[in-house]
Amino acid sequence: MEVAIHKSWKPYLKEEFSKDYFRRLTQFVRSEYAKYTCYPKGNRIFAAFDHSIFEATKVVIIGQDPYHGPDQANGLCFSVKDGKAHPPSLINIFKEIEGDLGISYPSSGNLERWADQGILLLNATLTVRAGEAGSHQKQGWEIFTDAVIKKLSDEKEELIFLLWGGYAKKKIPLINIAKHHILTSGHPSPLSANRGLWFGNKHFSKTNQILQTQGAGSINW
Repeated sequence: MEVAIHKSWKPYLKEEFSKDYFRRLTQFVRSEYAKYTCYPKGNRIFAAFDHSIFEATKVVIIGQDPYHGPDQANGLCFSVKDGKAHPPSLINIFKEIEGDLGISYPSSGNLERWADQGILLLNATLTVRAGEAGSHQKQGWEIFTDAVIKKLSDEKEELIFLLWGGYAKKKIPLINIAKHHILTSGHPSPLSANRGLWFGNKHFSKTNQILQTQGAGSINW
């Protein structure tokens, strides 16, 4: 696994790449990609870091692991490739944006347009075996992505963390709540959304309000 990551991140993460767990993780990922169909494509594993460079990152959204359906995942959490059907969680995200900001439901589920505005769309696990949800969990990815969250918290100021669902909320101890903003809600999955834990959270307008207060403009959702 070649660590093809934007140069802006390397000073902050180079120590992780040299640790034993990351070497073992690299061997595991290489073996999995050699034996099985895995997602996303190898050159997209670190796509979240290529689109949201370190200095420009101002919002962080945390997912769990990539979509495991045929050719959906593109390396950004909740995002799918252009032309792919929108998974249920993504549908509910777009519906909340529609209700919150009055923005029409989009045709494309590719969230590169968000990432390019400084949103780090970070899955806790960056790879998955086709058709097997969670198959690459507990192999070292979570150690790496926790380190990313901690480094962002330590090195930056006034980031906005959008933590949706119980798994994402477990990352709160990694974040210095005295200098960053944390917005929490239920997960956008139908199970959570249908129980009233997602719709109406207004995270998208709230994020823009915080950014405008900072003089950082706003996100075009």
